[in-house]
Amino acid sequence: MEIIGKLLQKLPLQSGIGRTGNSWQKQEFVIETIEQYPKKVCANLWGDKLDMLDTVNIGDTVKVSFSIESREFNGKWYTDVRAWKIEPATESPMPTAAPAYQTAPAAPVAPAAGTIPPMASEDMDTFTDNGGDDLPF
Repeated sequence: MEIIGKLLQKLPLQSGIGRTGNSWQKQEFVIETIEQYPKKVCANLWGDKLDMLDTVNIGDTVKVSFSIESREFNGKWYTDVRAWKIEPATESPMPTAAPAYQTAPAAPVAPAAGTIPPMASEDMDTFTDNGGDDLPF
């Protein structure tokens, strides 16, 4: 998946030792989508991908390619937005407004045989409310 947005924040680098004894590093960052109702998304980079975050600055418009994965731990679910590519956005991130479509007036349709054509407004009786209950039932 891909998302285009403005880089808002680079969070501190985190590191540790995993269960298998291997060391790990990750860094999270926050981008804000550029759309009518902007959304903030916190994503992360792991291991050798950390250098990609150094190529962009806060305030830059970036395109982030990522994958989403959820996992369960002690009855709770955790979702990980893992970026695998970050690059400056070259295309316009703002979607263009849909053009206002103008429809041509429909051509008049002749009534089917045996039907009564609709009456013109001047042929209709006017309704006057005289305050009484004049319902037929």
